[in-house]
Amino acid sequence: MLILTRKKNESIIVNNNIEIQIISIEEGKVKIGINAPKEVEIHRSEIFEKILESNKEAAIHKDARALLAAKLKK
Repeated sequence: MLILTRKKNESIIVNNNIEIQIISIEEGKVKIGINAPKEVEIHRSEIFEKILESNKEAAIHKDARALLAAKLKK
């Protein structure tokens, strides 16, 4: 993990096309702004975990439906 120190209004550039800027720091919370191309998906980590879990469940159900359909055809 890379750890950097930034102050308000300073930024970090990732992969030449994503800018992460510190907008404010108040009461132990940091507000950041992210400028990235529209095709780059950006999620909070807790939301990303839910997306991954949902995708796994959908894949399992898809496989189960395919197995059931194959058995019904026999």
